[in-house]
Amino acid sequence: MHCTQRFQQGGFCGNDTAYIAPPSQFHSPSLSRSPLLALDDHIQPANKTPRISTPRFVTPLGSPIRRALQLTRLDPHDAWLPITESRNGNAYYAAFHTLCSGIGIQALVLPVAFTILGWTWGIITLTLAFLWQLYTLYLLVQLHESTETGMRYSRYMQLCSATFGEKLAKWLALFPIMYLSGGTCVALIIIGGQTCKMFFDVICGGTCTAQPPTIVEWFLIFTTAAVLLSQLPNLNSIAGVSLIGAITAFGYCTLIWVVSVIEGRTEGVSYNPVRGSTEVTRIFDVFNTLGIVSFAFRGHNLILEIQATMPSDEKHPSSVLMWKGVKIAYTLVAMCLFPLAIGGYWAYGQRIPENGGMLTALFVFHGKDTSQFILGLTSLFVIINALSSFQINGMPTFDDMESVYVKKKKKALPWWFRAILRAMFGYGCFFVAVAIPFLASLAGLVGGIALPVTLAYPCFMWLKVKKPKAFTPIWCLNWVLGLLGMALSGVLVAAGIYVIIDTGVEVSFFDPR
Repeated sequence: MHCTQRFQQGGFCGNDTAYIAPPSQFHSPSLSRSPLLALDDHIQPANKTPRISTPRFVTPLGSPIRRALQLTRLDPHDAWLPITESRNGNAYYAAFHTLCSGIGIQALVLPVAFTILGWTWGIITLTLAFLWQLYTLYLLVQLHESTETGMRYSRYMQLCSATFGEKLAKWLALFPIMYLSGGTCVALIIIGGQTCKMFFDVICGGTCTAQPPTIVEWFLIFTTAAVLLSQLPNLNSIAGVSLIGAITAFGYCTLIWVVSVIEGRTEGVSYNPVRGSTEVTRIFDVFNTLGIVSFAFRGHNLILEIQATMPSDEKHPSSVLMWKGVKIAYTLVAMCLFPLAIGGYWAYGQRIPENGGMLTALFVFHGKDTSQFILGLTSLFVIINALSSFQINGMPTFDDMESVYVKKKKKALPWWFRAILRAMFGYGCFFVAVAIPFLASLAGLVGGIALPVTLAYPCFMWLKVKKPKAFTPIWCLNWVLGLLGMALSGVLVAAGIYVIIDTGVEVSFFDPR
């Protein structure tokens, strides 16, 4: 076959072997296939750029065709893994995924932070935390692909490894990222199972004669539904699931704060900040509430993965569409979090329950004077959102598990093997949820360990990759935020340990309630 004919059909001339990307992967160069695989297999030294054979008629250096060929340096394994299998996402898909992963049940405990900080410092802290995490999210979007090399960092761990080195990246980011994936799925099973029980009680209304399932059986029912839904093959294929998750998250947040405000302030409400008995207790209480505020913002560990589902080329980089989607999502996030925190504290004051926050308060204080339809709808929204969030939070773990097979066999995972792996992950999370049902009590401690993924590491990675001039405003800003994020993480870990020692944790292995 002549060279020209081969090139027109998508081939290359010469003796070089080149990977031909499927249409969904074109213009989508990726650095590596898995967040946990050795980078030595994929990252080429700067002075050893892979050579791509080019047809002889493409001779000018500035030729658009030749530049496109050089930018499309793909890892063939990316076309077989769930995060990067499909690259036809758009700004709306990004908004759905970002909103579904960025808001969750942890936002309902924000008024608890106000009971310690009070009105003024509570609002200031919430506003600063929102702006801080939005800035670091912007940094991650800009770091997703290099305009110089055309490489795309499709996973958070890839960017950490390429920036800090593989060994240091594992020490710094491996556990937080795995917790934010697997640990979040365990928490979602606990929340989803408990809310299923609440939903059953609302619907039944004490008139059902049938024996209700136990809490463990509710966990199992929720897990089975999540495992069935997890069989959707890749991140783009769950865009509809994320849309439903985003709608239900916005729905239950809005329902809860609107009902609370309409019903008015509870009797005996007080807005005086809660003070501990000793100075040390008061200091650690403040730090613990800072952890509650910072932990309300999540999803940074998924931003690069979401952006990896988008097409990208020299004229239309993925960062433009991704940032558009992020702005849509976080406008809605702000419309949920600020009314929840302010309206919830106004309605309940110091009486806001520490466990469950606004959801528990709705049932405790307004369970009898609120329509059963509203209570049931709120519970149903929480369940659906938990099921949807399970999918996107589990996707990095799915990707990592499947990458082991892809690396060894050099081919795509069979559908039946994929189904088995995802079922093993789902029911493994179920086992942990049943075995360690008090995991939520340790969320503050583990949240402090995971905090740098959101607030600190993006600043340091931006400094390392972009190399701004020393002592410029942007250089100073990133150093200050990065160091402050690391210091805050250390303080939150210490506060979490102190609170556990001071108040105790009710340990009940294999005894969920």
